[in-house]
Amino acid sequence: MSSENELSEKRENFAAPKVKVDTPLRMVETAFLASTGSLIWFINFYFPVLSPVLRMFFPVPIALIYLRWGHRAAWMASVVSGLLLLVLMGPIRSLLFVMPFGLMGVLLGAAWNRRVPWIVSISLGALLGTIGVFFRVWFLSILTGEDLWIYVINQVTDLIDWLFLKLGILATPSVLFIQIGAIAFVIFNNFLYLFLVHLASWLLLDRLGNPIPRPPQWVQVLMDYE
Repeated sequence: MSSENELSEKRENFAAPKVKVDTPLRMVETAFLASTGSLIWFINFYFPVLSPVLRMFFPVPIALIYLRWGHRAAWMASVVSGLLLLVLMGPIRSLLFVMPFGLMGVLLGAAWNRRVPWIVSISLGALLGTIGVFFRVWFLSILTGEDLWIYVINQVTDLIDWLFLKLGILATPSVLFIQIGAIAFVIFNNFLYLFLVHLASWLLLDRLGNPIPRPPQWVQVLMDYE
């Protein structure tokens, strides 16, 4: 009897280590959603007519990975998305996706996972998006050899001149005022973009079983959402 017990103990010692059941599922979902994020960026580039809709979903797949599998899987998905775009579209467009949208997906996933209010996650995302805009202008200016910030300033100058004309203000805006207006325009644009991302994610992820924090009451009333 003792020999049989010893034999069974040896078999248990030499048995293969147990593998978590959810490990293959985590890998498959991470790879699938990472490729989905890359595909959305890829389609948006070659079919710009769809850009207003597709842009709202740039960071969503990576954020969904964070909600389902945690920060490690989200960081891995961001890297995989960048590597896939590196192969498909080259290093420049790959880098422009990772910064800011790959990082934004991780940021939003962390914020939603911690159930922070919309105003906090939108503000953090808008800050990252603003940094991403300045990074893009700086990076593309180096590649093209031209200061692309001047193009932004010209657009904002035309907008301010139009506003002054409509308001009946007979004055010429100063350079400092235009610079501040350009920065404010970039921040406002990113804030609006993050609000639309939250709105689309709220409606989509609820149906996928990974809800994000509830929006303010006025948004729910406006959307007539129950």
